[in-house]
Amino acid sequence: MGSSASETSASGAGGTNGVPAKRPRIGLALGGGGARGLAHIPALEAFDELGIKPDVIAGTSIGAIIGAAYASGLSGAEIRAHTQEVLTQRLSLVRELFNARSQAVNKVLGFFNARSALLDPHALLDIVMPPRTARDFNDLQIPLKIVATGFYKQEAVVFTSGSVKRAVAASMALPVIFEPIVIDGVAMIDGGLANPLPFDLISQEADIIVAVDVTGAPTPSPDRSHPTAFEVLFSSPFIFERTIVHEKLKSSRPDILIEGGTSHFQTLDFLKVEEILTAARPVKDKLKAQLARVLSCETLPEIEAAKQAAALPPPPSIPTEKSRKKRFGRKRAAKAKA
Repeated sequence: MGSSASETSASGAGGTNGVPAKRPRIGLALGGGGARGLAHIPALEAFDELGIKPDVIAGTSIGAIIGAAYASGLSGAEIRAHTQEVLTQRLSLVRELFNARSQAVNKVLGFFNARSALLDPHALLDIVMPPRTARDFNDLQIPLKIVATGFYKQEAVVFTSGSVKRAVAASMALPVIFEPIVIDGVAMIDGGLANPLPFDLISQEADIIVAVDVTGAPTPSPDRSHPTAFEVLFSSPFIFERTIVHEKLKSSRPDILIEGGTSHFQTLDFLKVEEILTAARPVKDKLKAQLARVLSCETLPEIEAAKQAAALPPPPSIPTEKSRKKRFGRKRAAKAKA
């Protein structure tokens, strides 16, 4: 990981008794997981309540949507309010879109591309992305990396420049639901199929890596002994993603790993926004506690070094050749006068 650090005041994390400390650079990875990814919101609120911001963000799928809004300068509370408005109040079309019924999906004709008969992610983003989200990566307040998957090359594609909306659209283009996004001749699909928790992308750019994992597993229904065809269709990609995350964590782990606590919700459970946010409430307290602890440990050496430097008397000046000649000259002049 990088060794550069951000300055923080004594009243912030790691500062004591007026001694300034260097806050370690923090990287934040927001994973993919459909509706379960609403758990990212309380994680952002944890940063806000601690009065700190990540120095770099990486996001996949819904993590890209929420990460782009946060990197644009919106607070976690603002993102929460916008999400609740969109999914519960503003547009019934959005509610129907995520109603997890083929009949409801067919009603949302305004989002359909007639040629492919799949949903256009750009059209959806016009509604769900907060209006203040930056248009271009250059306009972001926090550096951002967005992950998509190259369909034919079968590897992750990382966006760090150009149109934010286009990159997010590619990152969230989940097969079956959304049509692929073609950028510079490359067909892109959901980034979670290649890197569902992209903490490795920022490991060299921060001292502390925080990752929020919102992958989930299918939950048996009390009413049926087996899943419906619809459940299998939409849950299968997330089985792959969860497997990728588990294998990835065997070889490398972020400094702070937070589970979203929403694994029992399904991919398209966006209409359960209030239930998901309630289930994810512990995320904020867990992250605040872990961040505060890690930051205090990381900044303590800086503080102690500053205290010791302040307590020690200044080192004796070492005479230079020039100063010695000056003193010798003054002595000879004094003797001559005598």
